[in-house]
Amino acid sequence: MNLPETISEDETGSDRVLSFTIAARHARGRVVRLGPVLGTILAAHAYPPAITHLLAEALVVTALIGSLLKDGEGQLTMQAQTEGGIVELLVCDYRSGELRGYVRHDAERLAQLGANPSLYALFGKGYLAITFDMATTGQRYQGIVPLEGSTLAEACESYFAQSEQVPTLIRVAVRSSASGCVAGGLLVQHLAEGEEGRERLHVRMDHPEWEHVAALSGSIRHEELVDPDLSLEAMVWRLFHEEEEVRVERGPQLVRGCRCTLEHYADIIGRFPEEDRADMRDERGLIVIDCAFCSKKFELGA
Repeated sequence: MNLPETISEDETGSDRVLSFTIAARHARGRVVRLGPVLGTILAAHAYPPAITHLLAEALVVTALIGSLLKDGEGQLTMQAQTEGGIVELLVCDYRSGELRGYVRHDAERLAQLGANPSLYALFGKGYLAITFDMATTGQRYQGIVPLEGSTLAEACESYFAQSEQVPTLIRVAVRSSASGCVAGGLLVQHLAEGEEGRERLHVRMDHPEWEHVAALSGSIRHEELVDPDLSLEAMVWRLFHEEEEVRVERGPQLVRGCRCTLEHYADIIGRFPEEDRADMRDERGLIVIDCAFCSKKFELGA
């Protein structure tokens, strides 16, 4: 198959998730590439390169896992935190194609680590919490696993293995250049005894079907994930073109999802008792709220 030099209108490029199902192998997956939306999110803060790379990886993983939600208004939140770590807090969330995230870190300690600090150097003995908030039922599901491995993607694989008992492979790549940052990712899962949407009767990490799919998925290359001229459909085809059938479906367009507005914060602050609001006011009598996601400040009057 000769791939086009540019992505055509009927193919999927950046800032959209593509889902796929390999029914004969009882496997499902998601693939995504973040371009302009990633640049918009990163532009809110002047992150150093190591934190830029970390947040880009986290946003890709969030988009991949968040797009698994069947609840259209549901939200996926991924939070990595540690006590006394260089990265004090990393939080990203996904809802209906809206993606956002930020990192709070100790800049002075980070500068002492060099150019490519390990995940352990950044977090120490941290943990990863993944939370699903279901809008239609109001239910919340959360899994917490140690922040172990060399990447966030590996920690998320452990989450699915331990909390969901679902064999999962996740690959993420990030490329930064003078023109900006591009990040891409692939997530593949095995749903034993039935394709997506059916009850899983049992799961085996060493199932022959999963070993086959994992071997093919693991062959994805770093440059393929971040190549803006390679469509997501072409990427899936490269991996699974020998399979009997691969069904693909486009997900929602991804946008920066910071939902902060003056009205939103006024509603929240208005729920506090007057004595609490008085303590929040500065010398001008204003309540100043700094949104960590978009780095904007909102001033509320009396």
